[in-house]
Amino acid sequence: MSEVKVNIRDNGPLLVEGPFKLVDAAGNEFQLPADKPAFALCRCGASANKPFCDGAHKAAGFDSAIRCPSS
Repeated sequence: MSEVKVNIRDNGPLLVEGPFKLVDAAGNEFQLPADKPAFALCRCGASANKPFCDGAHKAAGFDSAIRCPSS
């Protein structure tokens, strides 16, 4: 099975790479094109195409740079 990787982009979306399913709160599955290698999911809440990122975070001034805590 292929690995799924989620990258947290500074001041931007979650970039999800690899095969995965995206399901809403009602259990409905989004139809994702199988040939697309990655999907950007909105973190700022300003996208007009939620749950996908449309770049609105830039104009919204979204500011978030998450780092993994050191062990």
